[in-house]
Amino acid sequence: MTVPGIQTDALRPHAEDAFAHELKALAAADDRPRPERWRLSPWAVAMYLLGGTLPDGTVITPKYVGPRRIVEVAVTTLATDRALLLLGVPGTAKTRVSEHLAAAVSGDSTLLVQGTAGTPEEAIRYGWNYARLLAEGPSRDALVPSPVMRAMAEGMTARVEELTRIPADVQDTLITVLSEKTLPIPELGQEVQAVRGFNLIATANDRDRGVNELSSALRRRFNTVVLPLPATAEDEVGIVARRVDQIGRSLDLPAAPDGIDEIRRVVTVFRELRDGVTADGRTRLKSPSGTLSTAEAISVVTGGLALAAHFGDGVLRAGDVAAGILGAVVRDPAADRVIWHEYLETVVRERDGWKDFYRACREVAA
Repeated sequence: MTVPGIQTDALRPHAEDAFAHELKALAAADDRPRPERWRLSPWAVAMYLLGGTLPDGTVITPKYVGPRRIVEVAVTTLATDRALLLLGVPGTAKTRVSEHLAAAVSGDSTLLVQGTAGTPEEAIRYGWNYARLLAEGPSRDALVPSPVMRAMAEGMTARVEELTRIPADVQDTLITVLSEKTLPIPELGQEVQAVRGFNLIATANDRDRGVNELSSALRRRFNTVVLPLPATAEDEVGIVARRVDQIGRSLDLPAAPDGIDEIRRVVTVFRELRDGVTADGRTRLKSPSGTLSTAEAISVVTGGLALAAHFGDGVLRAGDVAAGILGAVVRDPAADRVIWHEYLETVVRERDGWKDFYRACREVAA
């Protein structure tokens, strides 16, 4: 089936391409005030992320499942002169929210700086075409703008992923950009001034704060929004089911009949080990070293769906997800393997209706 707006030859279309039909319908129905150079009003951006139904019957699918106020604060932050920092543990949809916010606000989510330990200053400021630089000397034609510089010049939304993984001295390149809304080019005696519509979304991992912690000067330039883990098991099951369906369609995997039962079991295992207690609150558990995030649950189920499609009868079963769960839980071969074994024997083995799951997990762990 062809979904409107999706490039069928792209493995993972950009948000503005994958959901072009929704963005177009929202723009047509949106009669509220829009900040300068925004494609949608703040109200419509929030609806794009949270989902809903337009007066013409167009269904807007949820891109984020969580407290509405979090999305509203994030959207209104982008309408001010403060940058937005999305903070949370791994797997809380920081990147997804960042991408969809940029797509809805600017119509372009590709102005992206991916933060790593090796990210250079040029990735945030600008670089040079060295062939032209040597042939012609310093000039604007020889300059290679960064995504941040382009966003400033065009009044767009730039994205910086994993900000705390970037070295501290490179992080601080953003201070002038965010405070003065200016990017100096000393080699040319010039500067790029941000035009109205420019803003920046950064993401950071709660567990990485000690890697390259943000300076107080830089943190003050951001409004921080913390993205929590899904509040309830049913919320998390819904998120996993929706994303697995989207990923499965992009990979031409068949829909798994009754797959929701295995999804619910994966989510239950992850939540119990993550929280250190069973769902009924009766048994305390040791938590493994991994995060066991919603994103990892999506990966486990997607892998299981591929196994069922290519090496099974197309029905998602316990044996299809068991190996993926083992890989997600046992990150430390010594300590985590003991924790997983205790969980299987004290919880899974005694749980009604989970005998097939217990046997499958024991088999792959042997």
